[in-house]
Amino acid sequence: MSVKHPVIVITGSSGAGTTTVKKAFEDIFRRGRYKAAVVEGDSFHRYNRNEMKEAAKEAEKEGRNLSHFGPEANLFDKLEDLFHRYSESGTGQVRKYLHNEQEAEPYAQQPGTFTPWEDIPSDTDLLFYEGLHGGVVTSEINVAQWVDLLIGVVPSVNLEWIQKINRDVSERGYSPEMVTRTILRRMPDYVKYITPQFTHSHINFQRVPLVDTSNPFIARDIPSPDESLVVIRFNKYRDQDYSYLLSMIHDSFMARPNTLVVPGGKMGFAMQIIFRPIIAEMMEKRRKILES
Repeated sequence: MSVKHPVIVITGSSGAGTTTVKKAFEDIFRRGRYKAAVVEGDSFHRYNRNEMKEAAKEAEKEGRNLSHFGPEANLFDKLEDLFHRYSESGTGQVRKYLHNEQEAEPYAQQPGTFTPWEDIPSDTDLLFYEGLHGGVVTSEINVAQWVDLLIGVVPSVNLEWIQKINRDVSERGYSPEMVTRTILRRMPDYVKYITPQFTHSHINFQRVPLVDTSNPFIARDIPSPDESLVVIRFNKYRDQDYSYLLSMIHDSFMARPNTLVVPGGKMGFAMQIIFRPIIAEMMEKRRKILES
């Protein structure tokens, strides 16, 4: 934990909607004029795209499980070292994973590769991570201990599968059968390394569909935000002004003393009014300690 160099993390499974949360934070940073060191979770994968395909084939031959959810395919120790170093000194090294030709073109590299490691600029106000493992804890590493604000984004599991199947089929050219096999292959690592993070998170956002998703493997459409509710559970930041939040977010209600439920279409707005004062308070404490 750090006052001078706070670390803010969005963690969630592939296809869970972490990118939506990232956009909300980008707006908060822009409005507050906060300079963030942005870290993409994919950049801490161990293998590039071609290497991962070969490693997965080799693991399958040997009867081992290998997925992007587990430690063998990731640099958990390097991620923890980054959070630790940044929280103490505002320094560290980052790189980018180039997903497509548009991202790869400025670097004159192939899609599916990594850029070289580079030092984080010395004048950032905070570190902002979005990816799979921002709160991962194992017997050997503890990434979560260095995070000042850990946000979990987790839809109901059937909705998560519908989103993944739809995205991978429509955008990446995979067949539904191939995506289903990937989901099954990843399941042991999902249970062991993804789900437990939401116990450590400070605030969780869970989107729950209001339409039938009982068989996600035949679903054709992703339930829209207006066909969903978002369950927001406060852990560390449970001392909220809930009366204010209820008055600001139409049709919201309290499900438990620390759990706010909002319409799916209001998720972005809810994030704005919840996180803006939290970030502002962090930045004010940072300013005071730097001036003292």
